[in-house]
Amino acid sequence: MSRFSGVLQLTDLDDFISPSQECIKPVEIKKEKSGTGSKVKIQEDGSYFQIEEDGSAQKLQKVEITLADCLACSGCITTAESVLVTQQSQEELLRVFAENRKLKLEGKLDDVKIIVVSISMQPLLSLSVKYNLLPNQCAAKLITYFKELGADIVVDMAIADDFALLEAQKEFIKRYRATESDGEKYLLPMLASSCPGWVCYAEKTHGSYILPYISTTKSPQQIMGSLIKQWVGKNQRIYHVTVMPCYDKKLEASREDFFSQESNSRDVDCVITAIELDQMLANESVSLKDLHDSKFSQPWLNFHGDDVYPYLLKHAGSGSGGYSDHIFRYAAKELFGITLNEIQYKNLRNPDFKEAILERDGKILLRFAIANGFKNIQNFVQKLKRGKSQYHYVEVMACPSGCLNGGAQVRPKEGISAKEIVTELEKMFYDLPLCSPDDNKSVKMLYDCWLGGQDTDKACAMLHTKYHAVEKTINALNIKWLSIKLVLSTYGSSKS
Repeated sequence: MSRFSGVLQLTDLDDFISPSQECIKPVEIKKEKSGTGSKVKIQEDGSYFQIEEDGSAQKLQKVEITLADCLACSGCITTAESVLVTQQSQEELLRVFAENRKLKLEGKLDDVKIIVVSISMQPLLSLSVKYNLLPNQCAAKLITYFKELGADIVVDMAIADDFALLEAQKEFIKRYRATESDGEKYLLPMLASSCPGWVCYAEKTHGSYILPYISTTKSPQQIMGSLIKQWVGKNQRIYHVTVMPCYDKKLEASREDFFSQESNSRDVDCVITAIELDQMLANESVSLKDLHDSKFSQPWLNFHGDDVYPYLLKHAGSGSGGYSDHIFRYAAKELFGITLNEIQYKNLRNPDFKEAILERDGKILLRFAIANGFKNIQNFVQKLKRGKSQYHYVEVMACPSGCLNGGAQVRPKEGISAKEIVTELEKMFYDLPLCSPDDNKSVKMLYDCWLGGQDTDKACAMLHTKYHAVEKTINALNIKWLSIKLVLSTYGSSKS
């Protein structure tokens, strides 16, 4: 912790970027005017009261900053824990479940929503560690929990993970083989786009310079959103929930790019993180171990059937999706006719920055890297801007150790270090059976039935997106702010 100045400062944090701490949104705080001055007291429940000299007290309202405000702001770059999200919270999710139950009891079936929950791999593993369950057991019990809350369909996100890898590999080959296509320049290195913390940082800090390098392939969360809203739930009232390891996924889901005019809704309506889900279980005194096992649905195959017990599989490579490994292997085969059985990475500055090189006859054919944590990201970006980057592809993730150590994963118990938890999560992940997206028959079917092929305009619209530079704004009403809650949550995130 550094010295205190006009704003509270932090050092030695790997997932915290602070080019400024200025929020450009003016905020009006409603309170009684006082000519004699007043003090503010914080109660045990965290509420704030303005105490006047005569002893009277007035409860102060919380300042709310919407996701739209945050995405439009160029003032601060931190993890999304700094944002009070009203439509991306466990309270909102429980409200929707309660409202749906009420509508069913009242017989207003036309107003009832079909609630779909998509669960990603990393929070499943986090909760498995917390409750001492095997990953498939944890998944089967989480399905039961969500269905008891009122979910109609619960799915895993393997199909979206596979789509993301297949689209990213095609995009890389296209960039490698052509410098220009349809008047649009494709640049190398191609940078992964599945981490919203990294994308938000790039948009706000480096803008139009860095954005052309970022892959246009949507993250698995948003591919899943398109699949659920545009194929599974077409012409139906769908409320789509995702369970993710990262608070920044809430920001991603709230981007205007992922709002569908056709369904008049966002592709992902609510994001719940592993730590929030753990809080929900604790608040209701529910232990996952006590729940029976249920099955995942596969609604893209048959809306009312084909349920299967969880059988979690991993992709080769990192616990963040395996982008670097998968694209490296595919490019080696597609571009140079080389089949790779194993990829060797070499640690550079630290274990969170490592590279893999493909050579033939002493010539480097491919140079890939994995860069986790903002310190490594900043160093890489500066090299790129100075023209000193030699990489063809970089898997970029904002959190140290990648998505398995996401900022919203369940916190370690007292007496257990963050490093021990990450090690346990990595072991659990690498012990899962291996799969390849090329073997997913459902993906092949959806390319044909849903998208009309792999390279159609519809496939591009559903599986790709664009990014936008956020221009710096000068505003005389700039307000410097940083709450103690933000400090504590960010510090905890960096160490978890």
